[in-house]
Amino acid sequence: MKISKALTRMKGNSSSPVFVLLHGWGSNEYDLPDILNYCGAGSADYASLQAPIAYGMGYTWFGDWAHEGVPEGASLDEQAAVACQAIDAWVSENIPSERPVAVMGFSQGGLLAGHMLRMYPERYTAAISCSGWLAPGPVKTDELLSELKPAVFYGHGAADDIFPKADVEAMSAFWNEHGTLTERIYPGMAHSINMPELRDIQRFLESNGLVRPQIW
Repeated sequence: MKISKALTRMKGNSSSPVFVLLHGWGSNEYDLPDILNYCGAGSADYASLQAPIAYGMGYTWFGDWAHEGVPEGASLDEQAAVACQAIDAWVSENIPSERPVAVMGFSQGGLLAGHMLRMYPERYTAAISCSGWLAPGPVKTDELLSELKPAVFYGHGAADDIFPKADVEAMSAFWNEHGTLTERIYPGMAHSINMPELRDIQRFLESNGLVRPQIW
C-alpha cells in the first residue's frame, strides 16, 4: 500500500505542528481540511491524505470489512498496520522529522489516528479520533506508549450505531491506560461530527499547545 495523493499546506516554521488528516470510508482528501477552521487551526499546516483503495465515488483505508467499512478482529489488526505503515512512509518522505505531527481522523481515519500513536509513539505527538474505534490486538510498542502517555481526544455520538458498545468501551479503556485521554460523548449525535465536538477539539488543541489559545 502506498499513499499517492495528498492535499497539503506547508507554510509554517520548523517547530510548528503539522496536522495529518485521515478521512473515513468512501470519502477523500477534501473532506477534513475545512474543519480545521472550526477548531482553532484554520492557519495550521496540514496534510490530508487520500486513502489508497478506490471505493464507490471515494476511497477507503481498508479493503475488507465485516460491515459498513468496519473490519473486525485479526483482519482489522492486519489492515490497520498496513495502512499505518503507508501513512508513516508518506510522512517520513514529506514532513521534516523535527516537526511535531498530530493525527486527526474520522471513522476509519479515527481508528488510524490512534493506531499511528500505537505503532510510532515516539514520532506522533497527539491523536484526535472522531467516531473511531480500536484495533483489538496488541502492538509491540503499546508498553512504550503507556510510558509516554500522549494526548488523545476521542469524540463520539451517543446515537452512533456503526460500532457495538463494546468497541467504544474498548477504545476508551485502552486510551485511559495508555494515553492522556480527553473523551467526549455527544447526546443525539450519530456517526458524525458536530459543532460542540469541534469546539471541544479546539480546547484540546489549545491545552496541548497545538494551536494558540483564542479569546472566546
